[in-house]
Amino acid sequence: MQKLVRRTQLARNQAQRKAIRATKSEKRAELRASIRESFAYNRYHIDNVRAERLQRREDWMRGPLAPQRDAGFEGRSYGALHPRAMRPPAVPQHLRREFINFAPGDRVCIMKGREKGRIETVSRVDAENETLIVNNCNAAEVHFPEWLTGAQGSKGPFQTVPLPIPMDNVRLVAALDDPATGETRDVLVEHVHSGAPFFEREHGVETPKHTRYIAGENIEIPWPRADKPEFKDEDFDTLRMEVETPTWVPSLHEPPFPPSVLDELRNKFSAYRTRHDPEFVEEKRMQDLKREYLASRSLMTPKGELMAMLQKKNADDLAARRNKNGNLKPDRETKSFIEEFILQNGSPIIKSKKGKEPKTKKPAKAAPTQASIEAEGTPAEQPIA
Repeated sequence: MQKLVRRTQLARNQAQRKAIRATKSEKRAELRASIRESFAYNRYHIDNVRAERLQRREDWMRGPLAPQRDAGFEGRSYGALHPRAMRPPAVPQHLRREFINFAPGDRVCIMKGREKGRIETVSRVDAENETLIVNNCNAAEVHFPEWLTGAQGSKGPFQTVPLPIPMDNVRLVAALDDPATGETRDVLVEHVHSGAPFFEREHGVETPKHTRYIAGENIEIPWPRADKPEFKDEDFDTLRMEVETPTWVPSLHEPPFPPSVLDELRNKFSAYRTRHDPEFVEEKRMQDLKREYLASRSLMTPKGELMAMLQKKNADDLAARRNKNGNLKPDRETKSFIEEFILQNGSPIIKSKKGKEPKTKKPAKAAPTQASIEAEGTPAEQPIA
């Protein structure tokens, strides 16, 4: 059973590592695609401005001999933008704003561009590319294909539509009461803070669920009043009475579906499953007991006894070679090498302290070797003075 638990944990950790790597790879790919789209979008606008400047200079230099640019195959789209100008590149999901503090119906002030300082109302908010559509602002003529203009009922080759404006290029305008005079005046909000409380909105309403405040003052900025959408009942719609009729009542005494359905939805022997059936747990426990029993029976055979005896002998020999601190003792060859090294190289110099001359450490008396012991003999054989 312990093996099963360990396998489940390893499988879960491996799946988590794979998910982390896949998430990082997806973020990098999304960021690269966003940078590539932003470059193409900016390149299109830069090329348009550069081409218009060159054409204007050519018209001024040639005067009456300037070419007629509104004729020919591209004459119908002369002076109009391509539809790609209406779709800025999307911001990667992990780099988007946590809270969008604009909603349709808000009054904003344009801070950049040819219409700087103008206050208008927001008509649409696009959270994917973090842009706004402001009424009567940033309008341009866009050339659409003939099949699209015909489907919309337009007869001209181009239409005048408002282009998106980045959220960083506008500021929210809030109507606040002046505490000194008591009059209500418009205030340009530089920074907006978002937070609780969070509210549930009706279906079809684009008002965000969070609450917005003026940063540093904690003054709540109310959201614009959104009109409740009206839905028309059709013949194929399901009746509300049928939808609201309860057909199943949950209970703690009965599962919501038979146990066999759980095995169909999730593999009974999955490596990621943490809770198993009692029968499966008992089977794994019996397998562990059987494995332990077979391991104990293998020791009763002559081969098993020989292997156990050899293992015990190796363990005893290794323990005999260790000192009381658990470190291995050097053998006789290592000891003799150390003794010869000390006798040949002498003793090291001890560094002096506080400017004193270094002192030479007296060489330690070498341990008696086996040859010296045999030459001098044992203490009992030496003559007594």
